Amino acid sequence: TGGRQIAVLKSFINELIYGLSDTAKAFLIILFTDIFVGFHSTHGWEVVLENGLRHFGLPENRDLIFLFIATFPVVLDTVFKYWIFRYLNQVSPSAVATYHEMNE
Repeated sequence: TGGRQIAVLKSFINELIYGLSDTAKAFLIILFTDIFVGFHSTHGWEVVLENGLRHFGLPENRDLIFLFIATFPVVLDTVFKYWIFRYLNQVSPSAVATYHEMNE
């Protein structure tokens, strides 16, 4: 069933994440945020959106693409920081401390 598959996948991801060292966790957090919400992510989002629209046969709308690029990474960054503050801080405080040290 779908619920069981999701539970197994969640368990696998949790074991994978908990098995990493705190430095590796902090590195992956920084890598993820820099790729998706960092300074260089604007061009990457533009390429992904243009290719996605082309793939599905939809017309490219530059205004819509730029609006998405101006808002979505900000929302994603906010959600990610909230996740660090609420969840990761409880689960792995040393990973959060390492993240803050590496990010300075």
